[in-house]
Amino acid sequence: MSTPSTAPITVGVSLKAYFTHARATSWCGDVAARVAALPAIADGRVRLFVIPSYLQIPAALAAFAGTPVLVGAQDVSAHPPGAFTGEVTAAELAEIGVRVAEIGHAERRRLFGETDADTAAKASAALSEGITPVLCIGEEDRMDAAAAARANLHQLQADLDGAPAGPVIVAYEPVWAIGAAEPAPDAHISVVTRALRDALDADPARDGSTVIYGGSAGPGLLTRLGDAVDGLFLGRFAHDPDALVAVLDEASAAATRTSRTRTARARTARLQQRGETSGKAHGLADPLQSRGVERGAEGGAA
Repeated sequence: MSTPSTAPITVGVSLKAYFTHARATSWCGDVAARVAALPAIADGRVRLFVIPSYLQIPAALAAFAGTPVLVGAQDVSAHPPGAFTGEVTAAELAEIGVRVAEIGHAERRRLFGETDADTAAKASAALSEGITPVLCIGEEDRMDAAAAARANLHQLQADLDGAPAGPVIVAYEPVWAIGAAEPAPDAHISVVTRALRDALDADPARDGSTVIYGGSAGPGLLTRLGDAVDGLFLGRFAHDPDALVAVLDEASAAATRTSRTRTARARTARLQQRGETSGKAHGLADPLQSRGVERGAEGGAA
């Protein structure tokens, strides 16, 4: 992938466990053919990652070979290679070409009892092998935007506790919006995602990180949110390749319209404006006070 002069807009898709192996193979081939015609992906202005099931990863890697599309895994073991029956290690995933790993999804937390400590261990394992975590966080219950931002900042801190340096893709997915008819309100999303991005920008160990939104995301949302997000994380909506391409076209237009430069100079200026220091290697700041965001003051009731 070529390196653009501005940070790319990131669009991700998780296939979860919906597809058979044959359907996943066909879907990946169809999407690969379609994205080959999108200049914004070829030149790096839009970054696409696809996360199939474990057994579908080799077929996805073959389908997207020679394209800039990143292939990911829906989970990763917190353990190193060894006597851990049934686990899939970060080392093996990296060896076959996996570039991102989905970690901490609400379903993993709810159905399998995964905790923030489990998520942090998996994030550490991924980063140690050069795999970028797609770190899923989000409040369970509806609350006002400022309270949601604080809850997610706390979760972000816990989920990266002890993790080695490296960029992460933070997928903000309010649990109450997953599978809903509509995404969270635009103003609510903006308050939370801006707070998360500011915290990541204030931590030199997370240089190059991005914040995307998931939770019933679809066409039009990326345009409405503007520079409040760095992209979208799509679910069942993107199982239709036409629908996925519609969002990629929207991302391409946004990349053309909007300057998304996020250089070290810009980060330094923002830190100085907030009067913060960047001496802590793994410190995630709380940016809400400097924004003047108090409970209920921005975003209203979600």
